[in-house]
Amino acid sequence: MKKFNSTQPFALESGTILPALEIAYFTYGQLNENRDNVIWICHALTGNSDAADWWDGLVGEGKSFDPAHHFIVCANVIGSCYGSIGPKSIHPKTRKRYHADFPLVTIRDMVAAHQILSQHLDIQKIKLLIGGSLGGQQALEWAIVQPDFFENICVLATNAKHSPWGIAFNEAQRMVIEADPSLYSKRIEAGKKGLEAARAIAMLSYRNYQTYGATQAENTDEKYDDFRASSYQRYQGMKLQKRFDAWSYITLSKAMDSHNVGRNRGGVPAALAKITAPTLVIGVQSDLLFPVSEQAEVAKHIPNAQFEIIQSKYGHDGFLIENEAIAESLRLFLQKANRPFSNEILLEEIYVEGVQQFEKRPLPGTESF
Repeated sequence: MKKFNSTQPFALESGTILPALEIAYFTYGQLNENRDNVIWICHALTGNSDAADWWDGLVGEGKSFDPAHHFIVCANVIGSCYGSIGPKSIHPKTRKRYHADFPLVTIRDMVAAHQILSQHLDIQKIKLLIGGSLGGQQALEWAIVQPDFFENICVLATNAKHSPWGIAFNEAQRMVIEADPSLYSKRIEAGKKGLEAARAIAMLSYRNYQTYGATQAENTDEKYDDFRASSYQRYQGMKLQKRFDAWSYITLSKAMDSHNVGRNRGGVPAALAKITAPTLVIGVQSDLLFPVSEQAEVAKHIPNAQFEIIQSKYGHDGFLIENEAIAESLRLFLQKANRPFSNEILLEEIYVEGVQQFEKRPLPGTESF
């Protein structure tokens, strides 16, 4: 992991100014002579900058993002607890941890920090910008504010404006963290029990009814306590609280809530229309948190967008798990990314058993792809 430090004040969208900026990041591979082999990966809510660890199905030797051919960058978002400035950081003036005093951060602030880092790395063009969930929100925002910087974009399981459904899930999680009496204690382990419960709530949105039925069902009819689904929830909560910070979770979930590419830009359609790079939008058919209708809406308003749906029993987490399907969609997309097409022909709404779904229709003359 590398660190970028700047002593220049960093202005946030809210008007608050951070006195300094620190960004943790990983790079894999080398920038080639033409400086045209950059892949920038934006991580999700509790992710970190080591994309080769959490997305090892796509990043690595012989994989879609191969350090032998690409210069791969992944930066930890500000507000996180994995090396970038956030609630666990020491305020340079008070010499104490920020904790509850860390200011509101938005997706736009995260992107502004990415831009500063890209300048530090002397990157002049990004071949592919990719991210899922909160990472996809960053990618869309960045593609709007700096459209000529990207040759291709891929966003997965994300949206152009965070939904009331998603905000409600996040607020419920923050409520249980805030109910933990240790949260305001200023100790390094503050809010850990609340964070465990918050993660258990989050898992219900990351997976779905079918996922739990397939993976947590009992193999006996004789039980009346100590169910697999119960222990799974506790295990997931414990696993997160061991590696994450409660105040960072609050900060980043609020950043996700703030996401609205149309804010001060005349609305979502007008904002997405600013994206000029060929864009692959991928939805997960079983995603409850970011339903495929949200990705269809994104693709509808980006001038050069292609929409794909992948099948997965894992719900929202499918964007982290279904690596083979994602890799194949990316391969086909990048093969024909520079061929002009109209996304209006690619999308058609259909209804199956009362659930809105979407299917891709080939363009006239492109059936051979």
